Amino acid sequence: MYIEYITLGAVLLLSYIGHNMTVFYAAAIVLGLKILGLTTALNALGSQGLNWGIIILTAAILVPIANGTITIQTMLDAFRTHAGIIAIVAGLLAAVAGGGGVELLQNSPDVIPALIIGTMAGVLLFHGVAVGPLIAGGLTYFVLWILKAVH
Repeated sequence: MYIEYITLGAVLLLSYIGHNMTVFYAAAIVLGLKILGLTTALNALGSQGLNWGIIILTAAILVPIANGTITIQTMLDAFRTHAGIIAIVAGLLAAVAGGGGVELLQNSPDVIPALIIGTMAGVLLFHGVAVGPLIAGGLTYFVLWILKAVH
């Protein structure tokens, strides 16, 4: 009955010890909603949080365009260097993987605990960033797609 509190508390503690404030704040928000009994808010976060996060992340990425740091010319210049072309292809693959990751998370919730464990390990042990579940979901989607195609 109280295992959710213990688990979230462990995530909170481990993220604090690991100096990953992103996971710490996220765990604190979820634990706070749980403790306060704000089930509707917790369910809304669970069902729509990924979309909200993607919107905020995308908006942050577009800020350099809004403040003039990135112009149409700098965007066109990306096609003129090896690094730019690789980044374009990587962005394309990441978008496809992210879409597959969202689909995987929605249709196969049984992989979510493994993605959480892997993401937390990456954050705590290798100082990664907590966007891991979506990226890991996308990578998992690709690997499963390849395995399905091979068999």
